[in-house]
Amino acid sequence: MAPKVAVIYYSATGNVHRLAQAVAEGAEKTGAEVRLRRVPELAPESAIDSNPDWRAHADATKDIELATLDDLEWADAYAFGTPTRYGNVAAQLKQFLDGTGGMWGRGAFVDKPVTGFVSAANRHGGNESTLLALYNTMHHWGSLIVSPGYSDPLIFAAGGNPYGTSHPSGGGAPEEETLTAARYQGQRLATITARLLGDAPA
Repeated sequence: MAPKVAVIYYSATGNVHRLAQAVAEGAEKTGAEVRLRRVPELAPESAIDSNPDWRAHADATKDIELATLDDLEWADAYAFGTPTRYGNVAAQLKQFLDGTGGMWGRGAFVDKPVTGFVSAANRHGGNESTLLALYNTMHHWGSLIVSPGYSDPLIFAAGGNPYGTSHPSGGGAPEEETLTAARYQGQRLATITARLLGDAPA
């Protein structure tokens, strides 16, 4: 049975959305069943309207299904994506994660593989600290963190972040090297998940 992977993200202007799509593509390449889901927006319409890129992305992705706890119940593995907010997880994704207490309490996340990806305006704008902050939740869950590490040379071409694919958005949309790394990260997550499920060779 193919592993089931939930790719759940928040994106304001589209950079994390594009990374999420690439992670999903990588997982699907292994034969995994994938759900791509966005978390609900919390910002007021006035804030979204103040940034044309934010408004354009909100309108363009309004038909993407919202993440629910049912998606977490369904999945064998998770990939979470967030922009950096002062070196931390965006409130939108954090609120979704904060709503998982009931699942955590009954051990629903124990031994499930998890990975993360992120974007900040600058290369050193908090990408690594945001991933580490994200993984704090996964430590409490008892999940198995599947970081890319330096397991493939393409990680170096994408900036060399061993914690997860990261994108400095001040330079524009993610370049192909970054998207390739994100696809690899999704593929790695799905492959390890299949191995843990007994559906892939060690």
